[in-house]
Amino acid sequence: MNTDADSIIPVAIGLDDGYACTKIALPDGRLVAVPSRARIGQAGMTWINDTKQRVFEYETDDKIYAVGDVDGASTHFDDYPWSGLNRAIVQHALQEAGLAGRSVHAVSGLPVSSFYLNNGEVRSDVIAKKQETLKIPTRSLSAVNPAAIAFHDVIPEALAAWYDDVIVENADGVSVDADRLSVPVAVVDIGGRTTDYVVVKDQGVVHASSGSLQCGMLTVKRLVSDAIQLRFGLDAIGERLIDQALQRGIVRLQGADHDVTEFVGAAKREVVERIYVETRRQLGLGVELDRVVFVGGGTVALCDEISNWYPHQSVAPHPAFANARGMLKYLRYVCDASDVA
Repeated sequence: MNTDADSIIPVAIGLDDGYACTKIALPDGRLVAVPSRARIGQAGMTWINDTKQRVFEYETDDKIYAVGDVDGASTHFDDYPWSGLNRAIVQHALQEAGLAGRSVHAVSGLPVSSFYLNNGEVRSDVIAKKQETLKIPTRSLSAVNPAAIAFHDVIPEALAAWYDDVIVENADGVSVDADRLSVPVAVVDIGGRTTDYVVVKDQGVVHASSGSLQCGMLTVKRLVSDAIQLRFGLDAIGERLIDQALQRGIVRLQGADHDVTEFVGAAKREVVERIYVETRRQLGLGVELDRVVFVGGGTVALCDEISNWYPHQSVAPHPAFANARGMLKYLRYVCDASDVA
């Protein structure tokens, strides 16, 4: 239980509020993830056993959202990062991280192409919009206090993973890995809606080799959904059934299991080919790069398919959380103290 003193002291977090999954990195080393799944409206459920509750309700901007084990509304739209849908999902993730009633300092991210213009200029208006949206009050309709985001900064998503790579925390404290800092590195972040590319050389972003591709694991889900609907003559199929298909290669319809591994395999191959072509376009053969680091939830899901693209590639530890960890490190060690105060 949080004490009154606890609620006064802000908790620093890295917040990777992605289109497919929302991840939080906390200073005590915990990593928390929830699906980015919600819809407008009440849950429409009465739980026989409260300990088994899997759908939760949140209110923001006078709208109620059901979050959790629901067939959620699509997050695949441009305004998602500053939408009520996003705020409800983020609040649910904060609750799941045990931050009810706490003041929070957070760093989150935007896709590279949303953060920078093609010429490298920062999109200040978009960044400010993202910074302010999570400060809009969002309350749980359960008997718990909301987590309140008092400070919020935003950085490019794949660049966050670079901070995670070069800033090293250990029992002796924190340090910058001079060897990693001094060499050109590419980060390939395969996420839900986008695959992001950042090349860092001499501690600067090389914009000619950095950017975003509108393709990721949500593309795989859409292709699998389309194939299942066509095969079984369905007008629509729920998101939870699609997740089941991706995880098990089976979809259960009308009380019977159906093998859909062919659809899943075809969808992955199409997405991998699109990402491969864009990766070659952005990075070429990577001859001037010291390393190519793969991160993101898509790296976990597609690890076998992308394992041999470069002889000097590597996968970050717990790659789905690389951005969230880097965001937390940026907040703790790079942010101007006067900004955080």
